[in-house]
Amino acid sequence: MRIQSPSSIKIYKQCPRKYYYTYIEELERPSNIHQVRGRIAHSVLEKFFDINAEKIELKDFETQLKIIIQKLLLEEWTKNKEELNTLKLSEKEQIHYFEDTMMMLLKWTEQFCQKIKQKKGSFQERFTKLTPIREQLYESESYKARGYIDAIEKDENGTIRIMDYKTNGKIDINDHILQLSIYALLYYEKHKKLPEYVGIYFLRKGEEIIEVNMDLLEKAKEEIRKIHENTKTNNKKDYPKKPGPLCKWSTGQCEFYDICKPFEKED
Repeated sequence: MRIQSPSSIKIYKQCPRKYYYTYIEELERPSNIHQVRGRIAHSVLEKFFDINAEKIELKDFETQLKIIIQKLLLEEWTKNKEELNTLKLSEKEQIHYFEDTMMMLLKWTEQFCQKIKQKKGSFQERFTKLTPIREQLYESESYKARGYIDAIEKDENGTIRIMDYKTNGKIDINDHILQLSIYALLYYEKHKKLPEYVGIYFLRKGEEIIEVNMDLLEKAKEEIRKIHENTKTNNKKDYPKKPGPLCKWSTGQCEFYDICKPFEKED
């Protein structure tokens, strides 16, 4: 039985044939700018919390944090320059995506600064209170599922929030309920405690959260059960094509479009 993840389940629900190419044939998937800059933004936010907070004072912390986030992005962008160059973007396009990513990270930093202001104590004390557990892998042997959680936040009252960062343009938490419910399930199985909230940091807009209950966990269990049931075989014909708008659009196409030929009938 394959180990499933929120992303593998999402791909299967989008298109079983795409799941087949990705996880059974394991065809190479070319990078795209949205994946690369998403990974860069995640890395910046992870490293942001490793800064030496002792060197920052409350009187000018907002300016300091904005400088730090910009430096981190520049470092990560430069580190990924070789891969960025393989995407065949024009210099103008690369600048656009760099500036767009910078705008999102600065927006997140402004919102983080507002949280700092609401805490008490020195800057270091406030910063420590807001520092999440980052990039944690949760695996379940019983559910045969796994997932990397971007941020696990715990406040002074012990309230747990499981948060994920998103750089994409579509801002609707309902699109991510499956992913969040699986994270909640994995967290609950490991800690024997429900997280109070799960949510998304939409870097273009702000955060959205939903309250966790047992119904949410049951939905996650059902989705995991269904994908295990539907992915037992390695037979391509058991993974039908799902022709639609995700095959090809005005600015691009599915990475498997040419091999799949989604709109052609199969024998």
